[in-house]
Amino acid sequence: MDSKAKMELRIPSVLGYEKLAMDFAASAARMMRFSESRIEDLKTAVSEACINAIEHGNKLDASIKVGISLAVEGSGLRVEVHDEEGHMIEHVRTPNIEEKIERKDAPRGWGIFLIKNLVDEVQFESRPEGGNIVKMIIHLER
Repeated sequence: MDSKAKMELRIPSVLGYEKLAMDFAASAARMMRFSESRIEDLKTAVSEACINAIEHGNKLDASIKVGISLAVEGSGLRVEVHDEEGHMIEHVRTPNIEEKIERKDAPRGWGIFLIKNLVDEVQFESRPEGGNIVKMIIHLER
């Protein structure tokens, strides 16, 4: 895959469309010869980031898009997922696993935990023009 190529996809904020983004990222990773286990990690991380953007950022408003961009970065793939409506990211936290297991905390909230543990680098930012962006880098090998 060309190291200067940047690919973009925009999906409506409807649950289920994250699967398109997941397949989009997986196709790029296959072209880069990622192992199947790394591709599965990538698919899960992209799916979780898209679901967060759809639900929390764009509030399930089908008229508002979630953007996904992919670019080769060294021996890895940079993936950015952004919503258009989300508020400042102040709520990004790692869930307390013990509390969730003991049912002291809601069962939701695993997305951020999964993303952080499946990719090599991740940043959560608020965009000056509005919305949030999740920047992830996944390398060919862990």
